[in-house]
Amino acid sequence: MASDNEIYQAMTIGINFGGKKKSEGNADKVKTKARGKSYKTGAHGSGSAKHKAEIRQRVKNRASQKKR
Repeated sequence: MASDNEIYQAMTIGINFGGKKKSEGNADKVKTKARGKSYKTGAHGSGSAKHKAEIRQRVKNRASQKKR
């Protein structure tokens, strides 16, 4: 249970949910954006991703979806 002092500080100052600290060792890693594109295009080999990419391509090529 929280003490009276902690409760008072939470009410007056507030609570900071800062999140996870950034690690210095992960600065050189590739972000998920690059991997996300390969997943969306089906390039990583998953059958379901290839199927979804094919459906997206068919929707994009529909006459009603083309820009005028």
